[in-house]
Amino acid sequence: MVPSEEDIVVGKRKEQEHSESERSRKKKKKKQEAAPRPACSWVHFSREFIKEYTASHPESSGLKVATKAASDAWKLMSPDEKAKYTSRAREVWDKYLSTTPARVVKPRRQTKLVTRCSPGRLLNVLQRLTPDQKAAVKSMGFGSILNLRCRTLRRSLCLWLLERFNTVRRSLEICGERIPLTPQDVELVMGLASSGKDVVNSGPDDVITELRKKYNATNRGISVRLLEERLAVPEAGEDFKRSFLLYVLGTLLCPTARLDVSPSFLHFLTNMDVVHQYNWGKFLLDRLVREVARYRQGKQRAVGGCLLFLQLFYYESVAVGEPSELAPAVFPCLSSWGEEEISEREKQERELGGYGSGEVVCKERGLGMGPLGYRNPADSNPLLIRLSGAEYFPQLEQDLHQGGEDQLDGGIITAEEDILISGNEGCAVSMDIEITDPVRAPCRNAQYGCTEIVDCTKRKEHEEICIWAPCACPIRKCLFFGSSKQLSEHFSSKHWDSGRRFEYNSPLPVTLNKNESCLVLQAEKDGILFLLNKGTESIGHTVMITCISPSSSKEQFLYDLVSERGDSCLRLKSYTNNYPGRVEGSPPVDFLLVPYGFINSTGSLDLEVCIWNSTDLGAD
Repeated sequence: MVPSEEDIVVGKRKEQEHSESERSRKKKKKKQEAAPRPACSWVHFSREFIKEYTASHPESSGLKVATKAASDAWKLMSPDEKAKYTSRAREVWDKYLSTTPARVVKPRRQTKLVTRCSPGRLLNVLQRLTPDQKAAVKSMGFGSILNLRCRTLRRSLCLWLLERFNTVRRSLEICGERIPLTPQDVELVMGLASSGKDVVNSGPDDVITELRKKYNATNRGISVRLLEERLAVPEAGEDFKRSFLLYVLGTLLCPTARLDVSPSFLHFLTNMDVVHQYNWGKFLLDRLVREVARYRQGKQRAVGGCLLFLQLFYYESVAVGEPSELAPAVFPCLSSWGEEEISEREKQERELGGYGSGEVVCKERGLGMGPLGYRNPADSNPLLIRLSGAEYFPQLEQDLHQGGEDQLDGGIITAEEDILISGNEGCAVSMDIEITDPVRAPCRNAQYGCTEIVDCTKRKEHEEICIWAPCACPIRKCLFFGSSKQLSEHFSSKHWDSGRRFEYNSPLPVTLNKNESCLVLQAEKDGILFLLNKGTESIGHTVMITCISPSSSKEQFLYDLVSERGDSCLRLKSYTNNYPGRVEGSPPVDFLLVPYGFINSTGSLDLEVCIWNSTDLGAD
């Protein structure tokens, strides 16, 4: 019997419903098999509080009121009062981490770029600004943004660059070379200051309560359309400045994976009089690295961060024409690239066979020079700089206005007599700057706290012994770099549940699970971080303790390692060596070799650790 058309449709519908139910069943089963993540200290407190509150307030209108009361009570509690719930959460976390296998993140393959970085949208707003509003933008140190000419991102180029962006080293690996990215490169490309105070986008919520109400900020963020409406009003006061910065950060400089602007930006916009004092170059680069890392880990579908910076940096760092055709550098580079220039460049890239076919010329143009971007003093060629508006380099403008033989970081500046320094819009400044020996410059660790100004000839020697050299966070996939003190504060606030805290001069029993290669130990007294490292050899495990601090640090800590099995005991007493992060491989330091016979039945290694305070040792 030949089935009718209606029977065929019904059959297909049943097959589709069966396949959908099968998929939903598998998803539900997968969700049930996954171990739930343990609760934080706030959740432990709120569960207890809500239960008591509901019993004592039977007239309350429901869970929402009780949760609000719990939130208010939590904010008023002191750290000592919260310690009970914090320790409870830590115990649950320790158990969770020791029993739950690490989640394997599947790499994301994406052929289309999704990003909220929208220079065209910002350009539309810039074209409507009044002269007073443009003057207000310049007063905040964002005058370079007014010269934006690019309207669209070249998404194929951005995807190509993202594949070659090393977020750990903060570098682009293109054309057979590794080009480091620094805040100074952001200044040269985008015209934003690369020195000053760090931008901190966190703090107490009550400080920004009024601002959140003013901008109708929700948990998702601040509406971009609301900001556009505010910027359409022809006023140039504090409200305009704050709205403009929020809009610029959300659409160009630091966009997130969401459509709205992050309300956390309000924390550094409470006082608009100090906005020009911030290190915006570092903030832009930090956010870019963070957003790209989250995208790589599969935590978000869209790519955040300023992709326009990567695009323009590539154009300026890689030449596609003959060396003789290399145009003089114009800083900030943002003003050099409009739609016509970018279309012509893309055409040349295609003719050469695609991206990465050119020649790296970043050093000739002062880009990708490392943490400070200073030229080698042995290079006698004068450095040619063209500024599109002197307000982008206020420190240079200030130095050039000094009387007599002006000096910049100890080097004499020779400028042509007919140079005109002006902040007026559209007035370009062109000068030859010749830096003669000896040139003095800040240590490359200045952003981490070093205040030394050294001769370039002795700069390498100083940096080899500089105690402010940055250290890397020992937690894998965490991209934080900072001084020892900054790293200690970072670990305490972000990774408190990923290590063990200990008291100096007191034995601490620890267990390294079968798949654990290290354990972070943090001193209660001063917050210094140590790493208990476990290696694997043919006859057992090697165990040692290192201190996470600059290699140049002379401070050492005496430590004791003990492993027992029945009546047998293995012991090592030695001094810590200093390493600025995780220890890979087998470093040339003392270690305790624990035979496999000392391992317990689960494959874990039980140890007793004791670390002595160096100051106590000195007193003895």
